[in-house]
Amino acid sequence: MFKIRKAMPEDAEQIANVHVQSWKSTYSDLINERDMSNITLENRKALWETILKMPQKGQVAIVLETETGEIAGFVSGGKERTQRFGYDGEIYAIYLLESYQKQGLGARLLEAFSEEMEKEGYVSLLVWVLTQNPSSNFYLKYGAKQVEEEQVLIGEGTYQESAFGWRDIKDLRSRFSK
Repeated sequence: MFKIRKAMPEDAEQIANVHVQSWKSTYSDLINERDMSNITLENRKALWETILKMPQKGQVAIVLETETGEIAGFVSGGKERTQRFGYDGEIYAIYLLESYQKQGLGARLLEAFSEEMEKEGYVSLLVWVLTQNPSSNFYLKYGAKQVEEEQVLIGEGTYQESAFGWRDIKDLRSRFSK
């Protein structure tokens, strides 16, 4: 049994662990090793401690917890950062440990996140994904439309990124109706 709940400051280290492990398992074939080495447990832990101890207005962070209290995945987001595409909300990160993928748990995280974002007053959502990431299909499955492609710098390398979006968060939420 899994529990989905809002992230708390004491979750920072476990979220950082999921972030690093998922990053490496997801992107090992897509990103140069030199560029991958920039993502460490230490820097992710510091990032998540800051995010969770000093949350910004309108930001949402949700975790997926196992029966034993282990965090197996998370999603976070808030205000859309570029303000170029007419979306007000953005998924900043969504990661699941590899051993928990392909079980519908990502959908549960996305559902809980979209519900919280709607409560925060957001009406649309955008997410950026490396174009070569096979997980892009996850967003398409839940009705996202491709919005844009552009280059992103990761470490010293340049990579292609795609933005996917839902113009109406209610459309995304309706895809989870029982």
